[in-house]
Amino acid sequence: MNNVKTFVLMATLMALFLALGQAVGGQQGLLLALVLGGAMNFGMYFFSDKLVLRMYGARVVTDQEAPQLHAIVDKLRRRAGLPMPVLALAEQEQPNAFATGRSPSHAVVAVTSGLLRHLPPEEIEGVIAHELGHLKNRDMLITTLAAGIAGAIGYLPYLILFGGRNDDREGGGGHPIVGMVLLLLAPLAAGLIQLAVSRQREFQADRVGAQILGRPIPLANALKRLEALAHQIPMEIPPAAAPLAQVNPLAAHGRGLAGLFATHPPIEQRIAALLALASER
Repeated sequence: MNNVKTFVLMATLMALFLALGQAVGGQQGLLLALVLGGAMNFGMYFFSDKLVLRMYGARVVTDQEAPQLHAIVDKLRRRAGLPMPVLALAEQEQPNAFATGRSPSHAVVAVTSGLLRHLPPEEIEGVIAHELGHLKNRDMLITTLAAGIAGAIGYLPYLILFGGRNDDREGGGGHPIVGMVLLLLAPLAAGLIQLAVSRQREFQADRVGAQILGRPIPLANALKRLEALAHQIPMEIPPAAAPLAQVNPLAAHGRGLAGLFATHPPIEQRIAALLALASER
């Protein structure tokens, strides 16, 4: 169901882009906006591992430096049928984790030092399984595509305001007022859909993570603990890096927006979904 919802959201995002692009800039405008939007996210897709590690202050660690972490990840990635990812450690007291990379064979799984200190082993496994779920689902590709289309939609209104269409050749142009309305509403609509895609991928990573682990309860317990400790222990990272964490470290401290503007579903909903999954077993 989460995959179906993601497909519907992505299809809606693309339909919005095509409709607005044709109305605003014709075929040339559509292509220009797509190129601009894609260029914005090209670098993040191919170099996300290096960029994100830098934003979190994380460093790559060997199995000799982090034997417990290496053993957990190796065991779970074998269950998931994934290649061994690069492991990284961020010296942050708040327990959290994230995964990045353009494919399962070019992936990084990173945890904070606080995760290893504050969580029991079975909950650490739950956290790692969730991140491997992201890799197995190729969520980096999905979210990058959503961000690229949303970015392209953000450029479309400027084609009206700073160039527009050629009325003689394409039969109609952009009115400045229409352009202003699109300038405000189109990026907002695209952004809301992009965030909805992100929330669905978190639900799906929880589900796949529970399947990899073999039981949902450790992940549910870990999410509850992560949320509670995020309120007690701050994390200093750039806002752009926060959505990658398993529990949004900035939203947890009141700096994020709730509801439609959230990058992650409410913890209560994620835990409820995992408990429902446990009851099915």
